[in-house]
Amino acid sequence: MKITVGDYELTATFADNSSADEFRELLAQGPVTVEMADYGGFEKVGSLGTTLTRNDQQITTEPGDVILYQGTQITIYYGTNSWNFTRLAKIDDPTDLKAKLGNGTVQVTFSLA
Repeated sequence: MKITVGDYELTATFADNSSADEFRELLAQGPVTVEMADYGGFEKVGSLGTTLTRNDQQITTEPGDVILYQGTQITIYYGTNSWNFTRLAKIDDPTDLKAKLGNGTVQVTFSLA
């Protein structure tokens, strides 16, 4: 998967679950752009505009995790948090991820690489 934020193009590897499969199918129809804002000092979050199946499990996120929250929100973690989440993907190289995601509200485009 490709994640585009401003001038940055990040690659990510899909997780192995039915939620990630649904997200891949959604992206096969075309890129999805989400307006994402900082939340809690550890993530960017935005509405996916649709609902995906949840495969929630108790996990502690790491920088680079792409997470489905409550079936309708997509988050990119640049910090850590523990909760019941569904992992959709993992950014292959999360180096300087917080800086790459920028401050405040940003447009993030998810697409198939």
